Amino acid sequence: MQVRANGISIEIEDRGGKGDPVILLIMGFGGQLILWPDELVERFVAAGFRVIRFDNRDIGLSYKYDGVKAPHPIRQLLVKRFFKRRRMAPYSLEDMAADAVGVLDALAIDRAHVVGVSMGGMICQILAADHGDRVRSLIPVMTSTNAPGLPGPGKKVRKILFKAARFRPRTEEEAVAASMAFFEAISAREGEAAREDIETIVRRSVSRNFYPEGPARQMAAIIDTGDLRRWTRRIAAPSLVIHGAADPLIPQACGEDVARNIDGACFEAVEGMGHDMPPELLPRLADLVIDHCRANA
Repeated sequence: MQVRANGISIEIEDRGGKGDPVILLIMGFGGQLILWPDELVERFVAAGFRVIRFDNRDIGLSYKYDGVKAPHPIRQLLVKRFFKRRRMAPYSLEDMAADAVGVLDALAIDRAHVVGVSMGGMICQILAADHGDRVRSLIPVMTSTNAPGLPGPGKKVRKILFKAARFRPRTEEEAVAASMAFFEAISAREGEAAREDIETIVRRSVSRNFYPEGPARQMAAIIDTGDLRRWTRRIAAPSLVIHGAADPLIPQACGEDVARNIDGACFEAVEGMGHDMPPELLPRLADLVIDHCRANA
């Protein structure tokens, strides 16, 4: 279903009872709302929550900034090193946080528990700082403050990430192959079963919406926004930071830095978890989120 949020059209899915407390799910870089595992959503609904997930701008079925060019990420990083306030991206993570607030407005929801993964975890830090009255509790997952000096991905993963941001597949099969390489690189899982799980969600995503241009602009938004600590340190919502102990894209130290910069935040490292939400860890992740939300009703 489409709603009007922050002046653009946003595709959402709304599950659970209308009077139940709300969990708002914000997905990460290049990810459509279907990357939130159905089992995870079902566990939240069964626990008595109304669950809202949505496609970020430029992804899935939401509004696309067709024809708007993003800067090359390496050039953008170099320029931002010397001119931190220079705007180079078509939009920023602040704009994407305003989209999330717009989703709540469109559904007449006053406050929500907010869960964001990866880039979505960056967006939710801004949301909780600038719109604290809308956030009942906060759960950033596998994310970072992007503070200088924090460890980054290894060379192999970094190369794949930048390629994903700039690559323009011409066919759906090229898109599947590129996405498979990316998701396999950031997962801690190995073996044929893991590969089959990844291929299933990748093909489902490409079939739902094939739009190679969006990730470049989202990457530009991350780079342009930069260090998030000026937001993170203003967060007052009860916060639980969750991170995969085996995350090869955003190392655990980055999640620890998020928790360190939020007053009173708790930190939970999940063993065996990379930069993904594998089926075998969903019960654990669901319990962590549900327990935190119930404790901060």
